[in-house]
Amino acid sequence: MNFNPRYHRQVILPEIGTSGQEKLNAAKVLVIGAGGLGCPVLQYLTAAGIGTIGIIDFDTVDISNLHRQILYGNSSLGMNKSLAAKHRLEDLNPDITINAYPEKLTTKNAVSLFSEYDIIVDGTDNFSTRYLVNDACVIAKKPLVYGAIFKFEGQVSVFNYQEGPTYRCLFPEPPNAGSVPSCSEIGVLGVLPGIIGSMQANETLKIILHLGNILNGILFTYDCLTAQSSSFSIPRVESEVSKVIANAKNFETTDYDVFCGISKISEIDARDAFEMNNILFIDVREPHEQPKIDNLNPDYVPLGQLQQYINKIDKEQEIIVFCQSGIRSKKAVEILLEHDFKNVSHVKGGAMALYEFQTIKEV
Repeated sequence: MNFNPRYHRQVILPEIGTSGQEKLNAAKVLVIGAGGLGCPVLQYLTAAGIGTIGIIDFDTVDISNLHRQILYGNSSLGMNKSLAAKHRLEDLNPDITINAYPEKLTTKNAVSLFSEYDIIVDGTDNFSTRYLVNDACVIAKKPLVYGAIFKFEGQVSVFNYQEGPTYRCLFPEPPNAGSVPSCSEIGVLGVLPGIIGSMQANETLKIILHLGNILNGILFTYDCLTAQSSSFSIPRVESEVSKVIANAKNFETTDYDVFCGISKISEIDARDAFEMNNILFIDVREPHEQPKIDNLNPDYVPLGQLQQYINKIDKEQEIIVFCQSGIRSKKAVEILLEHDFKNVSHVKGGAMALYEFQTIKEV
């Protein structure tokens, strides 16, 4: 290949050389989610010269993303993340191909999309999508580079690689719905997804270059407060892999939200919430959580106290529940429905969506 000074520092490594750079240039990697994990993955893979990178993300850039999603700035606010990331990455390295997919990953498009790439990198933050991604990788026979974060801790592994274990071998069943909050619900130190995402990029490069000890069948965990790490072996469970293969014909009709215990409940947009009258709004966040949405005059009832508060609520009243981003509010609606409340819904996107629209109205 022709000399390119862009890659000189890695090409002079004898373990890589020009032949290794050619492997990187020929590789095709799909990154699912251009958020806290996806941003460092994308940045380092782009800089390394991965020939074709795909980015799928239907979400838009919000100001609350900027403390950890390092590809974006104020000029990106409101833009689709996959398109904003593509714009930034093409400036970082114009010599590669970057495909943006500003859409949601579903059972309808996953397998066909995965088939176009060599490696899949999971930067998602919810269990239903993780199981969907795992199953699509098994069906499409693609290795999966996995990463996840929780507050100050993160984990990384490589699944479905060279007959190794899959995500379902580690987690055969999802946790109870709402029992593991996302970072938008519980928070995260901004540098943690940078650390874990960089490790995912590292595993991706090792797979392409056939270097080092790949985390195949190994779960690596890291605590950024103690700087301690641990590694655990993951056995391949053939019965779990066989379930996915056996269900391949029904994959497109599988409802992963139902599998993860996420019920289909009524939700409304933040914009509509401010236009409604005679509504009882209930904020189920903890007292310290911001921003407050005082314009709706909500009752403040933390989710853990909702059961004790139920007898004080008029069952004939129309009720709209909200939390920080829409996770706990779904659980709150389920609780109310179990107690025979009929006219209950929750706010899509939670208090963050309400605050954004409230700010626009005030301007």
